[in-house]
Amino acid sequence: MNELSIFIDESGDVGPGSERYLVTLVFHNQAVDIYENIERYEQSIRNSGLAKTAFHFTPIIRGHDQYSLMEYRTRRKLFTAFAIFTEKIDFKYGTFAYLKREFPTQETLENKIRRDINLAIRNNLEFFQSFDAVKIYYDNGQKIVKRAIHSAIEGTISKEAIVYRDISPASYYLSQVADYVCGIELTAIRYQTHAAGNTEERFFGEWINFKKNYLKKIRRKRIG
Repeated sequence: MNELSIFIDESGDVGPGSERYLVTLVFHNQAVDIYENIERYEQSIRNSGLAKTAFHFTPIIRGHDQYSLMEYRTRRKLFTAFAIFTEKIDFKYGTFAYLKREFPTQETLENKIRRDINLAIRNNLEFFQSFDAVKIYYDNGQKIVKRAIHSAIEGTISKEAIVYRDISPASYYLSQVADYVCGIELTAIRYQTHAAGNTEERFFGEWINFKKNYLKKIRRKRIG
């Protein structure tokens, strides 16, 4: 059976706590084995004497949460190792970004997310219909995302072909890849809107460096 996995991550929240809201879907053909990529990534961590930890984009660049006691140099090495891992594996993705003030209610935001995902699937229908089953991995952090994604996918792909699975983000490397991609896309927006601060510039350099070293490499995997 030919199966497609979809890993979902978001940045921001649907309440007043953030200016923007991003949703990223990472699409992976389960027939494409990434075991060797994982082995090389984990070996690079061991060779560097670093502690293995689940990747979280914002905490690692800002030194928060489990990274709060790590030196900048250590966090930088961990980030680089995961960036290389992400660039090497085979997947596609779509990121949908929203300026929340443009949506007067959560319902209007949910409807827009659903329409955007629906359109992305229809624009790549041959790819999606080539799979016998679609498995969605999501921790169900935001109800409007869960509803929008279920509705969009069920409206474009046979309902019988879909299996929903809840996960903890640390359980699957590809869920961490979704977090990385979402973080890169948000950082691109921050640079383009002149909102990037000292943290981004220290980690990635100027916009031209970020674009060359990170954004372009990831966007080669973006669906049309």
